[in-house]
Amino acid sequence: HVQLVESGGGSVQAGGSLKLSCAASRVPKFFFNICAVAWHRQAPGKEREFVSSIRSDGTTTHADSVKGRFTITRDVAKTTLYLQMNSLKTEDTAVYYCAAQCTSGGNYWGQGTQVTVS
Repeated sequence: HVQLVESGGGSVQAGGSLKLSCAASRVPKFFFNICAVAWHRQAPGKEREFVSSIRSDGTTTHADSVKGRFTITRDVAKTTLYLQMNSLKTEDTAVYYCAAQCTSGGNYWGQGTQVTVS
């Protein structure tokens, strides 16, 4: 079945930037045409929260906490999702997960990648 693998996490100083990737495998080349994809994050001691998403038609949505700082994009040919994070704050420290919700009814999650801002 669908497999999502995040990468690009790491440790950065406040104000810095980081770009996360989420590679989807075992999927057709038209993956983004039938699945809405998103980024969520979970900080220590907190519940997982929504960060940003992009629908099959390209419509994007993002949480107020990251507006103006994060950008979600996708590479259709590579079936890869990205999250460009700029002006990082300590509050952004969390494990970031990518997820997909498809027209088939399937819901998929990656294993997560750690982002630490100090």
